[in-house]
Amino acid sequence: MDKKIEPRRLKGFWELMPEEQILFSEMLSKLEKVFKQNCFVPLDTPVLEYSDVLLAKSGGDVDKEIYRFTKGDTDMCMRYDLTVPLARFVAMHQNELNFPFKRYQIGKVYRGERPQKGRYREFYQCDADIIGDGALSQVADAECISLFEKCFKELGLEVRIEVSNRKILAGYLEEISKTDKSTEIFIVLDKLSKIPLEEIKRELEELGLNSKECENLIKITQKTGKIEEIVENLRNFCKNELFQKGLNEFEELAAHLKAFGTKCVVGNLGIIRGHNYYTGTVFEGFLKDGKDAVGAGGRFENLCGYFSEKNMPGVGMSVGITRLFSILTQNGYFKEKTNEVDISIITFDDTLHAGLELMTRLRESGVKADCLYEAKTFKAKMKEANRRGVNYVLIVGEDEVKEGEYTLKDMQTSQQEKLTFEKLVEKFTKNG
Repeated sequence: MDKKIEPRRLKGFWELMPEEQILFSEMLSKLEKVFKQNCFVPLDTPVLEYSDVLLAKSGGDVDKEIYRFTKGDTDMCMRYDLTVPLARFVAMHQNELNFPFKRYQIGKVYRGERPQKGRYREFYQCDADIIGDGALSQVADAECISLFEKCFKELGLEVRIEVSNRKILAGYLEEISKTDKSTEIFIVLDKLSKIPLEEIKRELEELGLNSKECENLIKITQKTGKIEEIVENLRNFCKNELFQKGLNEFEELAAHLKAFGTKCVVGNLGIIRGHNYYTGTVFEGFLKDGKDAVGAGGRFENLCGYFSEKNMPGVGMSVGITRLFSILTQNGYFKEKTNEVDISIITFDDTLHAGLELMTRLRESGVKADCLYEAKTFKAKMKEANRRGVNYVLIVGEDEVKEGEYTLKDMQTSQQEKLTFEKLVEKFTKNG
């Protein structure tokens, strides 16, 4: 006899039990409902892309995490996010799309990083973006932030959205002639809430900043509160044109957010975001009183710069749906069991076909019915229905078939009632 292979799963790859998958799928359906209600159209790009396409905007550590291989003469990669495939799609179809182009996409992405708590090699991204043709109004930034808030509201969750504008810090760096070090400086400032202040100053000084410049950068980055108050407080701090433009955009964003009725936003200039392509508005979302981000987004000036001569600025948002689901599961968010079955039908030897026919008619009428057709005793079938956590059992015996009334048992209360086919359909579809 051949040696059996031990069943095992690759580390860092996500797999849920059916009851968990049902809950996760319901979350995705709720998010998709929000996107559609807000006039975003669906997009589904391939998991595999040509390597030169997918690697066009990557670099550094990202390259090391990408799954890359060849098949025949084709050099290809598995997508590591949904943004680069979006850029490729928009560049290919720019003459066929309506702008601003508003799309959403929910799909798996792959990164070969070290698996750890809350971080996977295979995970879902849930993105929505607005892409402009040559220009894009600041209203789009507000719409994305508003959309982000609505996603969490649909899930019944309170969220805190912290917003900034990268032009403000970039303008100050331009003022002190440190633009060439902006990437390294942003990386240091992004750690402001994670490491001691003295260490931040030391790292900034190592990048060539003097003591006063370090203090000013930290002072700007620590500004939090109402957006209008932050703008007023910094208006005379620096006269640099880019700095002032960032303040103006920040102030304009606040006005647009008010028009959208967005209520969960707070200004925080410490929100920087790690990606270099963010050029203006940036934001991160946190569960109320939580420290870990469960989503983020921002403005980028030219999404398709590597694929097209046409300038196409955009703004996007992303819900960290895999991470969010893990956090909610650990915190007991899903208190009620969910089941894909409304009724489990129990038959006897001589009523099997009648039960199958009844199941088929119920399904055609919109009732999720399932017949326990295995050759087991009545007691064993009842035990099986209970194990599956179904709420109702429908007993189909000889008398029920003759009378056209079936015994429906509530598995929670043990109460029973006899119902016709029509009454069954009415009971299980009146709310749906």
